[in-house]
Amino acid sequence: MRVLITGGTGFVGAHVVRAHLAAGWRVRCALRASSPRLALDGLDVEPVELPLDQPDALRRALADVDAVQHVAGIFDPSPGGDERMRRVHVEATRALCQAALGQPTPPRVVVCSSSITVGWGSVDAPASEASPVPDPDRVYGQGNALRAYYDSKLEAEAVLRHFVDQGLHGVIVNPDYVIGPWDRKPTSGAIILAMAKRWIPVFPRGGKSFIDAADCGLGHLLALEKGQPGARYLLGVHNLSYRDFMGRVARVVGRSPPLLPMPRTLTGALGQVGRALNRLPTERFAGLQPQVLSSMQSERYRSGALAHTHLGLPTTPIEASIEQAYRWFRDHGYC
Repeated sequence: MRVLITGGTGFVGAHVVRAHLAAGWRVRCALRASSPRLALDGLDVEPVELPLDQPDALRRALADVDAVQHVAGIFDPSPGGDERMRRVHVEATRALCQAALGQPTPPRVVVCSSSITVGWGSVDAPASEASPVPDPDRVYGQGNALRAYYDSKLEAEAVLRHFVDQGLHGVIVNPDYVIGPWDRKPTSGAIILAMAKRWIPVFPRGGKSFIDAADCGLGHLLALEKGQPGARYLLGVHNLSYRDFMGRVARVVGRSPPLLPMPRTLTGALGQVGRALNRLPTERFAGLQPQVLSSMQSERYRSGALAHTHLGLPTTPIEASIEQAYRWFRDHGYC
């Protein structure tokens, strides 16, 4: 069995690649010429430079594959980022689905979306895959990078369902807060890295659903093998407040835990700094995007029960995930 994986050099993609290799799949990784390939070093994969906007190249790449994992994705608040996000999330999904459906035996397709397209609840009543985002204009605003990310991910899901209606076996996965190694930029591991370098006195007031990175990678494979066409599966395991999560990080990295909730005035000030920095052509300051900071001040809990019951998604303790992420950052010179 052969699978084509996009985004295999990224954080989540690195674990999707490893999950398929461990299960005995032959892996073909679609790459850009500029893609950093550290995550693929030493792995038995077939790298191919594959423009996702060239139908003929896609048809050739899919001619002998049994499955497609479209994991490539970006959050880009820099100038021109809205269009880049749309190309990767929406247009590439459409092109891959068209190429897949055009094969004599269409491969199964899994599209990696995001928990951002799903609503949320309390820790006692977390949201499910059927929960819509309440009032996206209020939650994500308009004309900003987070809203463009939300819109493009939601549209990518609609594109996949359109092709499912035409006979494609397509499934959606919605990872939440992923923790583990190979977080090269870093993204969700930024909190771990910051706490490893210095004491952080404050914690955001909100909370999220966390998942081990290897479990997330396996969740993509399980969705491919067991997922229902057109369904989406939240990949999240541990509903934790940021205070609780950061306390666990502190124990792993040998720091004192944060003591005080982050003042809302500080959130606003950091957001204004981030708004200015995000005008630069870089993703380094994506975490300071005002709407991102605001979201961390609210409880946004979701349930991964469907992935557990229907797919058999495992539950790795979050402390093990933190330890693996910290060790990777340390071994690769980040801290």
